[in-house]
Amino acid sequence: MTLVSLLFHDVYLRNPGESGFSTPGAARYKLSLEEFDRQLSGLRELGLEPCRLIGSAPLEPVAPSALAVTVDDGGSSYYTVIADRLEDLGWRGHCFVSTDYIGRRGFLSASQLRELDGRGHVIGTHSASHPTRFSRISPDQMRREWSESREILEDLLGHDVHVGSVPGGYFSNVVAATAGDAGLKVLMTSEPVTWTRSVNRCAVAGRFTIRQGAPADLARRFVLASPWTRRAAWARWNAKGIVKPLLGSSYPRIADWIQSLIPNH
Repeated sequence: MTLVSLLFHDVYLRNPGESGFSTPGAARYKLSLEEFDRQLSGLRELGLEPCRLIGSAPLEPVAPSALAVTVDDGGSSYYTVIADRLEDLGWRGHCFVSTDYIGRRGFLSASQLRELDGRGHVIGTHSASHPTRFSRISPDQMRREWSESREILEDLLGHDVHVGSVPGGYFSNVVAATAGDAGLKVLMTSEPVTWTRSVNRCAVAGRFTIRQGAPADLARRFVLASPWTRRAAWARWNAKGIVKPLLGSSYPRIADWIQSLIPNH
């Protein structure tokens, strides 16, 4: 199966601090409402309907070629902006939540999550505390992050939760293995690839990130399999993967420089 998963973060009306994490690094991935609408407009022209990955069955039977819309962090804009925009198109998305932040300012509340679930959106875990470098914590800590967040969401929603995404893009095979230990059946990474693989009974799938300042038709081009667009995204991701663990707080500045070297044509 070819799965093209698109990764969004928060959408803001006036400033990026309205929803989700309020850091310069997080702001780089937030879209204005106009930017988000332009990406959706390009996707709508393709006439596709995004799938829902709930982990109740292997990924392969979903479709020969499938599109998924995913949103990380659990910011309040999923409820106030994103869900309505998707539903206007007859679509549903995947909302990945860091459960320690449920109910905090700028994040989704328990009642909003229950409502979104009832409206058909897939609610999944984005870890409990959103560790800065998830792949650097111990395997036991990883299992706790996955297990505790999953249990909180299952108690809140009243049904099983088997889908998650890796916070911060810090992925390793141990991250996937511990997700499998915790009962996750689908784990979304930030690697821009369309293939999936299995680690410890957990299907691992990549995603294509749409960040601030992206070309208005970038999401559409990812789905259309533009060779240059996908290769450029993969090259940027791998270049950043080399320097990201080494730079710490300097990473956002260097990442922007890397982004400028390999533009989206």
